Amino acid sequence: MGPVTAAPPATDEVAENGLWFRVDGAGAGGGARRAAERLAGQLGFPPGRVGDVAVVAAELTSNLVKHAVGGTLLVRPVRAGRHAGVELFAVDSGPGILDLRVSARDGHSTAGTLGVGLGAIARMSSTHDVYSEPGRGTVVAVQVWPPDVPVPPPASCGVLRAMDWESPCGDGYAVRDADGRTQLLAVDGLGHGPLAAVAAQAATAAFRAAPVEPPAALVERLHRALSGTRGAAVAVAELDPAAGEVRYSGLGNIAGAVLDDRGRRGMVSLPGIAGHQRRTVREYRYPLPPAALVLLHSDGVSDRWQLDDYPGLLDHPPPVVAATVLRDAGVRRDDACVLVAAAS
Repeated sequence: MGPVTAAPPATDEVAENGLWFRVDGAGAGGGARRAAERLAGQLGFPPGRVGDVAVVAAELTSNLVKHAVGGTLLVRPVRAGRHAGVELFAVDSGPGILDLRVSARDGHSTAGTLGVGLGAIARMSSTHDVYSEPGRGTVVAVQVWPPDVPVPPPASCGVLRAMDWESPCGDGYAVRDADGRTQLLAVDGLGHGPLAAVAAQAATAAFRAAPVEPPAALVERLHRALSGTRGAAVAVAELDPAAGEVRYSGLGNIAGAVLDDRGRRGMVSLPGIAGHQRRTVREYRYPLPPAALVLLHSDGVSDRWQLDDYPGLLDHPPPVVAATVLRDAGVRRDDACVLVAAAS
């Protein structure tokens, strides 16, 4: 991933899709720490837990400053039913961590410091996971929830990044339960900027409001819902672990794949623009092994990444997989979206 040129966010408000921060020097992480602290307060965290969020954000940014190349931090809310937490992603293309077990011990340091960062993050977070490959960098995904909130397992995760890191993102995603099955939507509004974002928001709203129906019927519904916008590429995947299959329907330049220990198997999207032009929408079925992941991404993410380059990545939960793919395959000339869900 090349150098990030984004300026600090112009607003203190953390939207649902979150705020990205560049962390590239001493003091550069202050804005991210303050945003995480504010978000915890806005979500109603008690003061002690707000302090935990601030410490976790400070440790993540400190590690990026000391060890990272192209370090960035994403701060955003995460929701489960009536509950809300704070989610943070620390992403870098630095030297990586040779031994995570050693690095997580208090007192271990490679930068002449006290070495309490990863240990403090583990103690103060509700969930955390780290993926690191020497020479490629490190991704840390952390969730901090209020006390006594049952922490749901991260069965799915989507990550967005606007082209210039600040304007509304023209990509979007949504996840919903469909009578015990999981339905995923990935959408790429035509172009980028505010009008693309309007199309993406219209698609996600129509998807959430739609009755339970097969992916092809949902794509047809989205095509009609987007008729007053500039249009979008859309794809819907339905994960059915009981049947051992994923049903998929795509229109436009959304890429879909099933990932498991045999590699990456692509799914077919047909040409067209939802809301403007389409061929007959079709639905395809693919095997879904119990330990598989389903990944959807917009064309702001290159399809050239190879799963073999990431040993052990599939042993990690969807947030780490999504952030790793976005880091290495996201392109700088377009909005980007990666959505990952586990089969079971």
